[in-house]
Amino acid sequence: MSGHNKWSKIKHKKASEDAKKSKTFSMHAKAIAMESKRVSGDINSPSLRAVIDRAKAVNMPADNIARAIEKGKSNNGDNLEEVIYEAYGPGGVAIIIEGITDNKNRTTPEIKHLLSKQGISLGAQNSALWAFTKNENGYGANVIIPLSDIDTENLLNIIDILEEHEDVKSIYTNANI
Repeated sequence: MSGHNKWSKIKHKKASEDAKKSKTFSMHAKAIAMESKRVSGDINSPSLRAVIDRAKAVNMPADNIARAIEKGKSNNGDNLEEVIYEAYGPGGVAIIIEGITDNKNRTTPEIKHLLSKQGISLGAQNSALWAFTKNENGYGANVIIPLSDIDTENLLNIIDILEEHEDVKSIYTNANI
């Protein structure tokens, strides 16, 4: 039984959890930096305060939050911007992909490639946005579309693939999952 010990199992589990935490923290750091830049680093701004509160809700360390605020205040060439991609998935379900990127010319082809591997193409601007209403938590579906088991499985697979991308912040669908 060489190579089978408790520490090996713990080490692999910890590495997996740390990778998930790192992705979450980096997405929140990008959002804080982008909002900090927009409000010129004013910590009393309600919009920056809301983004910081969301980061604290996932236990992001205070020093990481402070670094993200400083990064947004300084003009070091990082132009973070919010992007929204739209597509139609299996069963005609509308998909909204929100992201934060420092290079739209890199992110758009990457998202397009991920979708094309699943047999989906990006839609034109506002082609799927009409099916949603913007609210404080993101986007809520106006009409819910029921899916077959196969389409539901395909949609969940697509969502998992998109969530792996470092620039994707959140994904919204109008499917009944």
